[in-house]
Amino acid sequence: MIAVSAEASYRRFTRTARREGLIIEGERSVPEEVPVAFSYGGSTHAVMMASPADLSDFAVGFSLTEGIISSRADIRSIEVIEAGQGYDVQVDLQDANADALRARRRNMAGPVGCGLCGIESIEQAVRVVPDVSQVELSVDAHHIVAAMKALTDAQSLNRETRAVHGAGFYSVHEGLLAVREDVGRHNALDKLAGAVMNADISSRAGMVAVTSRLSVEMVQKTAILGSAVLAAISAPTALAIETADRAGVTLIALVRGEDFEIFTRADRIVF
Repeated sequence: MIAVSAEASYRRFTRTARREGLIIEGERSVPEEVPVAFSYGGSTHAVMMASPADLSDFAVGFSLTEGIISSRADIRSIEVIEAGQGYDVQVDLQDANADALRARRRNMAGPVGCGLCGIESIEQAVRVVPDVSQVELSVDAHHIVAAMKALTDAQSLNRETRAVHGAGFYSVHEGLLAVREDVGRHNALDKLAGAVMNADISSRAGMVAVTSRLSVEMVQKTAILGSAVLAAISAPTALAIETADRAGVTLIALVRGEDFEIFTRADRIVF
């Protein structure tokens, strides 16, 4: 399997900068962005533009949040293959999961003019996510602040480029357990989900922290992972708040220094 190092996730380019009225020649590190294909049973299922690191975690997390698998045991093997300017991540599923995916593809066949393959209604597009309202987790306010600071400090690629998103899993007992970065915020969260599954970390025992705005997909992926608390540095959308409320997710936004705002299930937060 090909392993892409963090250093291979960025390159340096010459640039001309204007600083306080002065023109300065120099270099800047910029992140790589490459096509990453996910293939199941030899057939390509999806192609994403992503950072090329942690592709095995990405495959596991993507498979989970897309409903292809429900546990790490549903995947037999993962092989990352260089393919031209990108990578082909070949995932070998257990027989039952492979059969279910083939049936799903058959259902998606036919004319689709709406832009969402196999989706026949708005209700299907806004998918139902797992209910995590019964997850018992108490988070002190200082843990929210600590989680976001720890995530920021652990973002080596963003520190080099200032151009990627981060997602981290924080345990109130053990601190930051996993961090993943990507040019796409959804990709970073999928990679984190895969890392949590690969490391056999209990997703119910901690919170997810992200360095992006809170769109509905971020809430959906967090609930599918099984975590009941999601914190972000930026603001949420209306649909993200409504989805978090229905799923029983504690939604925390605008974590800036010591300040933050809670939109749903504030009972999990101890002040």
